[in-house]
Amino acid sequence: MWDQEIRQMASSHAIMASGVFMATVVPAVLVPGFSVYGTHLLWLYSVAGAVSVVNITLFWLLGVSSPTKKHTITYKVSRLVRSCLYLLLSCLFFHTVVILYGAPLLETALETFSLAVLLTSLTTLRCVCVLGPNVQAWIRVFSRHGAMSVWDTSLQMVVGCSVVGAWLGAFPIPLDWDRPWQVWPVSCSLGAVIGYLTGLVAAPAWIHWHRKHLTYKIK
Repeated sequence: MWDQEIRQMASSHAIMASGVFMATVVPAVLVPGFSVYGTHLLWLYSVAGAVSVVNITLFWLLGVSSPTKKHTITYKVSRLVRSCLYLLLSCLFFHTVVILYGAPLLETALETFSLAVLLTSLTTLRCVCVLGPNVQAWIRVFSRHGAMSVWDTSLQMVVGCSVVGAWLGAFPIPLDWDRPWQVWPVSCSLGAVIGYLTGLVAAPAWIHWHRKHLTYKIK
């Protein structure tokens, strides 16, 4: 019963992964001297921008977000403002967490905040697109057995993989290897993007494998 929605999810995830690929290839063609390591912040913001545009467009076209009963202009503007506010707070939250985990407070503030922007585009933005600016719904989805649709399950997996990828990416930084990808925050942002791509692949595959045991209802 889930085959159509799983195919829809797999197709949309393929487009999202293609967005990351294009965000890496297009600047390499258009910008002289561009590289993931050498011009890392440019690549980081290119990926964050591509992920944001693709996610917002796809989820809007698919109509995944829960329908709202109110259709007034005032309500829609309020919803948009709250979404932007949550994204800004997410950037500040990730920035604070990364500093608490040992990133320099002032020396690399721009790099740290850029990583926070990337993490927000990979995680919080997807929450806003799928669930809307509804913190209670976010808490419900990320609680045990809180998923109510296949999109909720994919949200759990993609967000989890992105955060874990960024965390794992921090491990090589203190090692005495003197590699360009050990410069802050290259390995963390690469880990986050690799984790994001892993989640995009793993979510539809896991849901397809367990589809006979899924009992939640489509929202």
